[in-house]
Amino acid sequence: MRRLILGGAAGLVLAAGCAPTQEVTQNTSGRTAQADPNQAFVARVVGDTEKVMPDISGRTASAAPNKEFVARVVGDTEDVWDALFLTMGNPPYPRPKVVMFSGTVVTACGLKSAAVGPYYCQADRKVYLDTGFLSKVFHRDDPPGAFSQAYLIVYEISHHVQNALGTTQQFEHTQSGLEERQRNESRVRFALQADCYTGVWAHFVQKRNLLSPADIEEGVPAAQAVGDAITHGTAAQRIWWFKHGLTTGAPQQCDTLAVSQP
Repeated sequence: MRRLILGGAAGLVLAAGCAPTQEVTQNTSGRTAQADPNQAFVARVVGDTEKVMPDISGRTASAAPNKEFVARVVGDTEDVWDALFLTMGNPPYPRPKVVMFSGTVVTACGLKSAAVGPYYCQADRKVYLDTGFLSKVFHRDDPPGAFSQAYLIVYEISHHVQNALGTTQQFEHTQSGLEERQRNESRVRFALQADCYTGVWAHFVQKRNLLSPADIEEGVPAAQAVGDAITHGTAAQRIWWFKHGLTTGAPQQCDTLAVSQP
């Protein structure tokens, strides 16, 4: 599976065997900086990624490689959803913050640990990514920067899109009047919509010839293996809704809460 090159608000993800068109440099403060004017996004990836750990040479190395990848992926989603919100006649897309943490983190949705995996809190509109989890994913997949890694990040951003569009509020309102079986089904529908929105993002990545069929066939199942069928839907359901978003590129086609059978 090849790496992705994502050009967007946050710059470029390097591709194996390809020379970057934009340099990633270090500024005088020691933090990672872009060689283009789009530096503002990187600053929105906040948290404890400035903590350092010794590398094999005895010097210190930050979590910058993971942070850079996250920044570029989320920056690309911003480009896509900025344009889609405008096209749909909505207010400007409210860009989320991304918090990279280690161990546990206090959120507006309560104390969260690395055990929950990637997490979106609708109360503070932040995506939380555990650096340990990211490191495992980055070492598991070959090469780093593969589509499955991007999928995990974009899926949480898709929950932010649901929140920004008011779908989260609609979902929570309907939950109170449902029986347990119906609530579980509703949770699955909500999760499947995030898969569909992830597909919508991938639609525009694919239009730039950055995704191959092999990327999708290998990457999607690997990414979706992180969730469970009880709350996220079956593998067949998740792949179907992702590919529906991928094919249509239209958020309006992702209304999993309204269809008779998701």
